[in-house]
Amino acid sequence: MKIRILIGLTLVLLTATRCSDYLEHLPDQRAELNSPEKVAELLASAYPRANYITFLEALSDNAEDKALTTSELINSAPWQFNDVPNRNEDTPDFYWQAAYAAIAASNQALETINNASDQTPYRASKGEALVTRAYAHFMLVTLFSRVYHPSTAATDPGIPYVTEPEKVVTQKYERRTVAYVYEQIEKDLEEGIPLLDNESYKEGAGRYHFTTTAAHGFATRFYLFKMDYAKVVEHANLAFPSGNILPNLRPINSEAYRAMEPLVKLAEYTKADKPANLLLVEAPSLWARSLRGYRYGFNFNLLSKVVWNQNVTSGLWGYMFYGNEASLFTPKFREHFVKMDPNAEIGTPYNMIPLLTAEEVLFNRAEANARLGNYDATLKDLNDFASTRIIVNDTDEPYYDPARHTVTRARVLRFYNTTDIEAALISTVLDFKRVEFLFEGQRWFDIIRHHLQVVHVPYSRDNILTLGPNDPRRVLQIPQEAQSSGIELNPR
Repeated sequence: MKIRILIGLTLVLLTATRCSDYLEHLPDQRAELNSPEKVAELLASAYPRANYITFLEALSDNAEDKALTTSELINSAPWQFNDVPNRNEDTPDFYWQAAYAAIAASNQALETINNASDQTPYRASKGEALVTRAYAHFMLVTLFSRVYHPSTAATDPGIPYVTEPEKVVTQKYERRTVAYVYEQIEKDLEEGIPLLDNESYKEGAGRYHFTTTAAHGFATRFYLFKMDYAKVVEHANLAFPSGNILPNLRPINSEAYRAMEPLVKLAEYTKADKPANLLLVEAPSLWARSLRGYRYGFNFNLLSKVVWNQNVTSGLWGYMFYGNEASLFTPKFREHFVKMDPNAEIGTPYNMIPLLTAEEVLFNRAEANARLGNYDATLKDLNDFASTRIIVNDTDEPYYDPARHTVTRARVLRFYNTTDIEAALISTVLDFKRVEFLFEGQRWFDIIRHHLQVVHVPYSRDNILTLGPNDPRRVLQIPQEAQSSGIELNPR
């Protein structure tokens, strides 16, 4: 399979040939970047075109050993908590490269805008460039540095926050600190969001760019990691000005949705016209093709424990699963295969990746309100979500019954056997999120934020693998090539 990706100069040391090819064309491309329309077109490449799901699902507690005879390194290495010695799609190194390529596009756009004699026509593009730069750096610092904590962020190594286009092949960078990276992300967000204009995007293209809704949605994730819970609630309410996220949630438990054939659901889940999808990106990936066949992944044991087991609503999750013990899945991803030419048999497989969803914004607000002591607000969000996911468990008719399924304070305290309402509500949020984001990589973000231990048990039951809260392997290794830019590797 050949994958051809146009990238900007990144922190990864490129081969001499590729650098030569790039430098031969880049000056002409920069010279042509001389109008608001061309800057806007460039920003279509300011989103990391890479898939993090493959390695994050394998790292998490959503994957067990299915004892298949074959094992792909991009799946087995993260499951065994090892670095992935691979630069292909669906690996951490590939994501690093794609994220800095996206940052290069953002910075090139910003340089053009800042040099323009009249910046007014570029206002919306400047906002998008700032927010995309913030997003890519946030994803990098989240994956390749220790998770943010106020007591350690000022000393924990971050990742380079790049704000200017590279002018040389191998630029030297320093990692600075996690606190510094977070300061720069927040600065870009605060400056960029007010400049965004949803009307500036071509019709139908909004879901592939940072609209105001998507940008505020991203801000809820950023501030949840930063533990600024009032800001999480503020941005969630700005993302959905009425404060009512319910109409934007996927109707998973509806009779119409459940009646769809699996292939139809595969297409529906990542459609741009679905209000739940706030931001989508098309990325080269084998995830849709391979997720059922990977040795380390979702199996019947996890289905029984995570989905079919009792939950706080006393109802049954309305998600539908297909396949057998070795190939269980719920329909979310469909491969788009692009041939190199009409007569070719080789090409590039692409997946549509939902980067931000209405469901995540709801969960972020629910957790933040629990932290703030706004327990009724948390319960409101949890019940809104449950009303689109839960069905009665004693009939074949899929419907939600408020009389049976409403989440209350008494119910969560009893279910989690605690007198701490805040802890019980946060446990409910995390359990709901785990089920909702199966096969999407989101579980890893909660694992690192809440310092959850991950235990992987080989099928043989020998050599059980444990990833503790302070294990350095929770931080992905920076690509070896980045050392040429002066970036030290993470400890192992």
